[in-house]
Amino acid sequence: MPNQTSCEQCSNYVYDEDYEYYVCEMDLDEDEMYRFLSSSVFACPYFRGEDEYQIVKKQM
Repeated sequence: MPNQTSCEQCSNYVYDEDYEYYVCEMDLDEDEMYRFLSSSVFACPYFRGEDEYQIVKKQM
């Protein structure tokens, strides 16, 4: 089941210094973009939560 979480908590949501605002790094297709823009709750199939310890787990 896709996650229904805000973009602010997704690791694909990054600050673009050229545009000076946050953008999603994933390329959404036309249907996904429509659902994203037209709904307050979007079940993103690309959601990846920020895990501060992900790198540490790989090093162990």
